[in-house]
Amino acid sequence: MTLKNNLLVELFVEELPPKALRKLGEAFAGVLRDQLVAQGLADAGSVLTAYASPRRLAAHLTQVGTQAPDRALSQKLMPVSVALDASGQPTPALLKKLAALGADASAVPGLRRAMDGKAEALFFESTAKGATLAEGLQKALAESIAKLPIPKVMSYQLESGCALPGWSSVSFVRPAHGLVALHGDTVVPVEALGLKAGRETHGHRFEALHDPIVLRDANSYAVQLDEEGAVIPGFEARRNEIARQLAEAALSVGAGAQPIQDDALLDEVTALVERPNVLVCQFEPQFLDVPQECLILTMKANQKYFPLLDAAGRLTHKFLVVSNIRPEDASAVIGGNERVVRPRLADAKFFFDQDRKKSLASRVEALGKVVYHNKLGTQGERVERVMRIAHAIGEQLGAATANLTLAPHAVQAAQLAKADLVTDMVGEFPELQGIMGRYYALHDGLPHDVADAVEDHYKPRFAGDALPRGPVGIVVALADKMETLVGMFGIGNLPTGDRDPFALRRHALGVIRMLIERHLPLDLRALIAQAHAAFGAPRAGDHPLSDATDALEAFFYDRLAGSLREQGASAQEVDAVLAPLPQRLADVPKLLAAVRAFAELPEAPALAAANKRIGNILKKSPEADAHVSALLLHEPAEKALHAAMQEIVPLADAQFDAGDYTASLQTLAALREPVDAFFDGVMVNAEQSDLRLNRLGLLMLLHRAMNRVAQLERLAT
Repeated sequence: MTLKNNLLVELFVEELPPKALRKLGEAFAGVLRDQLVAQGLADAGSVLTAYASPRRLAAHLTQVGTQAPDRALSQKLMPVSVALDASGQPTPALLKKLAALGADASAVPGLRRAMDGKAEALFFESTAKGATLAEGLQKALAESIAKLPIPKVMSYQLESGCALPGWSSVSFVRPAHGLVALHGDTVVPVEALGLKAGRETHGHRFEALHDPIVLRDANSYAVQLDEEGAVIPGFEARRNEIARQLAEAALSVGAGAQPIQDDALLDEVTALVERPNVLVCQFEPQFLDVPQECLILTMKANQKYFPLLDAAGRLTHKFLVVSNIRPEDASAVIGGNERVVRPRLADAKFFFDQDRKKSLASRVEALGKVVYHNKLGTQGERVERVMRIAHAIGEQLGAATANLTLAPHAVQAAQLAKADLVTDMVGEFPELQGIMGRYYALHDGLPHDVADAVEDHYKPRFAGDALPRGPVGIVVALADKMETLVGMFGIGNLPTGDRDPFALRRHALGVIRMLIERHLPLDLRALIAQAHAAFGAPRAGDHPLSDATDALEAFFYDRLAGSLREQGASAQEVDAVLAPLPQRLADVPKLLAAVRAFAELPEAPALAAANKRIGNILKKSPEADAHVSALLLHEPAEKALHAAMQEIVPLADAQFDAGDYTASLQTLAALREPVDAFFDGVMVNAEQSDLRLNRLGLLMLLHRAMNRVAQLERLAT
């Protein structure tokens, strides 16, 4: 009888990479659990707890057995016709197969017969002995180590005296120094990374009560590490404790103070400390003259500090430090961190002051020496192309909205948008590109909409990001993204699988969002053509740019289809709306709404099916022409359909042209009865060619009218 108890496995290692710690902990515990379940040593009801701290990966699993139950096995041998001869005796082939399984001819009467496809086959029934916990855990441990998402593997020599036969070095994420495997209070004799399992682990380097810590049993792990080792081993527990202390410390500073919200920073700090202790520090207020984005970034990126904001979201001169020690007098720790951050802030102030000594416009020339892409030239050449595209888009949108300054402001912003790339601040902190450009543009006295566009032309930078805040920013962002897309498609640098080094999918979605959410009256193919024209004729020695309009247009519709499906639209609805390749993407939401409303009508299924039938007929009739002679309409049903179309189609077309797509489709729904009657009473492929062509022409006109909003046949089931 197998005994069940809780299991604890820990690998004690040198400091793990902080940005990978959370995933390493989850993967180590998850694979260990899955392997034990697969072997029958644990079941779906076993509760897993993952632990991960800077120096350990561990897993606690409830209800793990000492031995897995035996398993019945059924192995197909071969068809009966091959296994037995005409007299029913085993053939040499069967006896050879049985011998390979450790059986002989005496097993033949016990073989099970069963149908396998169309033929009867023989099956060998046996029982596999269940794995012991030591065997199963050894396999599970090896698998969990092998499948760790290790960012970079280290090779190291085993410590003297602990090497196993044949071992000289080990490859792992960091050197491992201890292995614990406890089933209840019993050590499970397993090995990993040249280490033998025991019950000893280690706590905090400086604040543990004693070293090593001898674990009583699997369940005492977290409690003993906390009480004796001054370590919170659980990643989530440690993260929650840091968040609690951050909020508490901010409250002590003053009402309204709040630490900056940054989940990635919180995760990284959680992976750096074992016993968090949040302390309040400060810097000289004069540094607040520097843009707060610069100060926040240097504190977060370089020092892993949490800047404090006031109630209005403005940076204060105080910040929070998550220390890994808890001294009675923390003044030395606070003073040390304040001394460390001061040079960083001084550097930021120096960069800011130096950068403002030159205008953005004076830096544009330097972009001619910055390579953008070896086939697409320099950033300076790229800026010229973006300016031309921005001018074309600005002229079009400016005319539509009577905004006479839109085009010139967009061209000016496009010229300056990349100039901050050659500033000292952005050279030190590339994440600030655009942000610093806006500050420098305002310092140069440029209009606010131009300065905003310099920052906003990168937006949207990720899914859910805000769009540029004004029309000038929209124009420059569109121009910048279209230049990138047309250029990269033109040189064949397309995204493949998971690889998209130039973020072309993100750029396409950004263009789609701006066109739709800002209701821009721009046609997609015209937009691509404007961007392509901006590249001009290639100069001597330049790489020729291919016209990838069709491929890029398809790329846009593919991105749009995926986005619409993610928002809840059905595949049928999306296919119907995008099949006609609507050029004005701003209309797509209205087209989609119209199709949904049409699908609810009782006439919809019949009309969708008729549309599909018409489409199939026309595909087989290349001689058809969209022309109808009333003199050749003989049958009552075709006359009735023609008359109905004469009345209904002009009204539906007018509604379509006015942008009322829902009303247009609902108006066309009135054609259901005459369409049904036509197919019931009229032979389309008449023997007389003039009658046949006239009827095909009638169907072509009907098909064209019915599919202006969407390709309705895509709705047919």
